[in-house]
Amino acid sequence: MGPDTRFLTIARIVRPQGRHGEVAAEIFTDFASRFESLKTALLEAPGEAPRPVSVERVWPHKGRVILKFLGIDSIESASRLRGFHILIPWEERAPLPPHVYYLSELQGCSVVWERQGQVIGTVTEVEPTGGVHVLHVTRPDGEGEVLIPLAQEICTRIDPATKTIVI
Repeated sequence: MGPDTRFLTIARIVRPQGRHGEVAAEIFTDFASRFESLKTALLEAPGEAPRPVSVERVWPHKGRVILKFLGIDSIESASRLRGFHILIPWEERAPLPPHVYYLSELQGCSVVWERQGQVIGTVTEVEPTGGVHVLHVTRPDGEGEVLIPLAQEICTRIDPATKTIVI
C-alpha cells in the first residue's frame, strides 16, 4: 500500500461473538452483500495504521455481521479488536448509480455559484440529517460557514474527480 492509498470503512467491531475468536461488527456500508465475498480486509485500531487481515468466515446476524479472522481464535484476542474499524482499499468500493456519491468524496470540493462563477467556499463536512444531507462550506476569506442542502435541484453538477460542486 502506497502512502496515498485511501480506504473506505465498511464496519466497526463492537464485541466478541462466540468462543472461537469471532467478532460482531456494525455495518457502515449500504452494500452489506459485499461481506459475502470478503476474503481480506484491513483492521484499523484507533490512532494506528491499518493492517491486513485474512477473513475465514462471514455471516449476517441480527442486523450486524459476524466475522472470523485468521489467527484470532479466542474470546480474549477477539476482545482486543473492540472498536477497530474494518476497511477496504478505496479502489474496491462498490460502484454507485448516477447522482449518488460517497460522502467522503464531497469533502474538500469547491462549491461554485454557476450564475456568477463565484467560488462560495470548500466543503469541510457533510452532515447527515435524516433527510437531505447538508454541506458545511467554509468561505474562502475565512468569514464563516455556509450551509447548503445536498439536493439535486440545488447542487446541479457534482464532479468528485475535479473536486467541484456547482450550485
